[in-house]
Amino acid sequence: MRSFDYQRPATLTDAVALLERHGPEAQILAGGTDLIIGLRDRTIQPSVVADLKQVPELRPAIDEQDGWLSISAGTTMTQISAHPAIRRHFMALVEGADVVGSVQIRNRATLAGNICNASPAADTAPPLLVFGARVLVEGPAGERRIPIDEFFVRSRETTLLRGELVKSIELPVPREPVGAAYLRLTRRRGTDLASITLCCGVEPSGSTRLAYGSVGPKPVLFTDKSGVLADPATAEDAKLAILEEMLSAASPSPRSVRASPQYRRAMLRVLARRGLRAAVERLRGAA
Repeated sequence: MRSFDYQRPATLTDAVALLERHGPEAQILAGGTDLIIGLRDRTIQPSVVADLKQVPELRPAIDEQDGWLSISAGTTMTQISAHPAIRRHFMALVEGADVVGSVQIRNRATLAGNICNASPAADTAPPLLVFGARVLVEGPAGERRIPIDEFFVRSRETTLLRGELVKSIELPVPREPVGAAYLRLTRRRGTDLASITLCCGVEPSGSTRLAYGSVGPKPVLFTDKSGVLADPATAEDAKLAILEEMLSAASPSPRSVRASPQYRRAMLRVLARRGLRAAVERLRGAA
């Protein structure tokens, strides 16, 4: 492990100044579940590590205000999974959080860290895309909000600028019930990176949102407003034609050791059909 400077800023202003000063040479420590591994195997070699756990604005918190549910940057997967408002409105996000690593990892890993790591296989990314989340960031120029579908660029790269850090992730509280389900495919049961991640959400209007990851450089979102997919009376052939179009952006890497591109594309279709069916059933149950 390469030696580095350890800093523990006590204010948000100090944290932003530190990140702006050191740029890409700085790494943030919040949950640390990815950082510690990178430090150990030397894939991450920072000159400074900024421990943000003492910054008041970033400490674990989940609050609802003005029609939005705010999840602070320090909130862990375990806290997200147990929160009643998230379980009531965003069960697919709970399903994503529940399969991040192991129990021990989920007790430390944060939602902000999961998206900032920008892994195409991030379990929380598809639910956040389906639910229309936005990312509140703080930087040298002040606050700004980034729609989650504009946040990811490619593996390990986001649209965060120099000196910026995530303060919270915000989710619009739905006025009507939404049926949504998260699914993943792994090589084995238990703790493993996903070969495919997928979330499907269906609104009472019939609008259907489908997000998937681990089959390209970043997770992607598609929306069908025709109502065809959510209509039980629609013929399966018509539904499959729309799903095929929504899944056409999948571009699995041929170098991946987790699954071949052919297998991933085939199983993505299977998960899409399962996810759609589960989302429609949940919408009916909520109604």
